[in-house]
Formats: sequence, C-alpha cells, structure tokens
Amino acid sequence: LACHETELSVEEDAIAPHERLRIGVVGTGPAGMAFATTAATIGHHVTLFDKSNEIGGQFNMAKRIPGKEEFHETVRYFRHQLAKLERKGKLEMKLGTEISHADMENTSGDIDKWVVAAGVDPRVPPIPGLDHPNVLSYIDVLRHKTPVGQKVAIIGAGGIGFDVAEYLIHHDDNADHDLTADEPNAGDFLKEWGVDPQNASRGGLAMPDESIHRPKRQIVLMQRKKGKLGAGLGKTTGWIHRATLAKSGAVEMIGSVSYEKVDDDGRLHITIGKGDKAETRVLDVDNIVVCAGQISKKDLEKEAKGTALADKVFLIGGAYEAGELDAKRAIDMGTRLALKIHEEGVVPGKHKFQSGEGPEEKLFQVLKRFT
Repeated sequence: LACHETELSVEEDAIAPHERLRIGVVGTGPAGMAFATTAATIGHHVTLFDKSNEIGGQFNMAKRIPGKEEFHETVRYFRHQLAKLERKGKLEMKLGTEISHADMENTSGDIDKWVVAAGVDPRVPPIPGLDHPNVLSYIDVLRHKTPVGQKVAIIGAGGIGFDVAEYLIHHDDNADHDLTADEPNAGDFLKEWGVDPQNASRGGLAMPDESIHRPKRQIVLMQRKKGKLGAGLGKTTGWIHRATLAKSGAVEMIGSVSYEKVDDDGRLHITIGKGDKAETRVLDVDNIVVCAGQISKKDLEKEAKGTALADKVFLIGGAYEAGELDAKRAIDMGTRLALKIHEEGVVPGKHKFQSGEGPEEKLFQVLKRFT
C-alpha cells in the first residue's frame, strides 16, 4: 500500500456502532489477515478461521525462497496485530478449524457477513502419468518440505516455477531451519556478485566468488510458451531471478515445450518446438515438480448461491483471482473491502476497490509503450 498512505485511513473504532458487523473470515493468508486486522481495528467484530494451526497462508511458502526471507517479518507483524486485537475483544482466532457451507449456515445468527480468503489450489495440467510418485506439486516442496532429488524437472516457468528453481538450487534438505530476515549474510552476497564494498578495485567491482553458493541440484525449467523464460516476472525483481539461475550454471531453461507423458520410470517425455523442427527428449530425473499455475478456491461462494448466504459471501485474494501469487494485490483488496463492507452498496460481485491512477502510474503506462 506504499504511496497510498493518505488515501486509506484506518482509525480505531472509526465506524459508528450501528454500522458495525459481525464478520467471519475464512483463511489467514495475506488477504485474510489484512482484512481481519483492518475490519477489527475500525470497529467490526471479526472471527478468523483457518484449517491450519498457523497463520500466514501462502506467506509460509514464499518466506522459504532465497531473497524473500522478509516475509517472516510480515507474518510476525500480522501475528502481533491480530493478538493485540484479540486481547481487546475485537477479534477471535479459531485456528485448526475448517469451515464448510453447513458451518456457515449454522452460525448465520452470529455472523452477518462472510469473507472468504481461502486462497488457491495448484492447477494440475492434463499430462498422462502425473500420478507417478516422483511427481510433486510446489506445495509438496515448499509447504510440506518433501525431500527432492538431485535432478529435477520443473513444469511451468512463471513466478512460482522460478521461485521453486531458486529454492532448489540453494536448499539443503539437511538444513535444520529456514533462514529468517536477519540471517542471510550480506558479505557473502557481495562476494558472490563481485561487489567490492571498500571500492579498492576499479568501479567497486571484484571477481565474483563462485564458491559461495554452489548449486545443490541440476534443474530443467520449462514453459509451454515460446520466448524468453521469466519475461512476465516483476519489472524490478525479475532480472535478479533470471540472473541467479543463469549464473548458477545448474538450470537449463527451455521454452515452447509440449509435455507428452510421465512414464512408469518417472521420466518426463517432452517435445520442444513444432513441425519439422520439433525435437523430442526424455528427461531422466529424480523428481518432477508441477508449477503450472493455480485455481481459485471458490467452493464456499458457489455453495452459497441460491441460499440465504448468497449476498453475504465475499471472495478476496487468491480465492477471488488466482493469477500469480501476488501478496500486494491480496493485501490491498482485503484492506479496501474492510473499509467499505458496512456500506449499503457493497455486495458480492461489486466489492473490489482500487485507487485511481495517479500521475506517476499514467506516466509509467505511457513509457511502457516504448519498451
């Protein structure tokens, strides 16, 4: 929400008592936590549910990626805010609790509106043999910490595919914990990238030290689309992901791939290109990790249609729009809905709010035409 500080006003007990609602929130990912803290702060009473025993949702996977350790601090911040609101009696946490449509109906007398921030499920592409035990989803790797072999094929080269590749070339399955925000070694980073902090060498550049992070695995990263892998990554951070994988020498990137099948031995059969120039390959790997996008978890909203809950269930975050895992978008949506959910015209389907385009954003859109 940077640069929108004066646009959004989150003040304690800002709404009148007669406008205050009892709100159930399903999911404690970025969107759910942002909605819950904002809504409870301004005066609503919030009951926050999650089937997991810890808050954080997708943050608990993202914080394991090298370079994203700061998400430990984001979760810590929300944990502190939620605990503070709970002590004040504005919010109730019910972790380890999965909510069904029947649960929502049974509590209709205690909850006025429901906000579903249940997140996403991995999309499973129609590739024969994906039920082989060598095939894993990104959730198996990042959340469940399933051990991964030395040779890995990754299906999908969006943001998640790049994150998983970076995680796997750095991660040692024998490590006793994930790094937190203050643990990465700045000195090692400078040596690895050839930065001389003393400026003793010309331009402050030194020979990169390739021994700092030797890759832990060999990876083949693939996408269906033609063109450069990672072209859709963030404008300001995508280059570092591409550079890190390229510099490792351990990641082969292949575009224009058709996935034919996973055979009985767990090998991935692919075709690269089309027509006369098509090339077939069989990837003899230890594991195949599927990072082929996500599907929004809309079950609770669908079940509410045609019932008394139809106009009381609001989707936010990944449950509203899957796309790439975008914490900024999820937090923004949750915060803005929390500030308006008590207003009469705010109903499911008309509940996504965003700021108007400022002059900087308009200029950025113009400049994009020339890049």
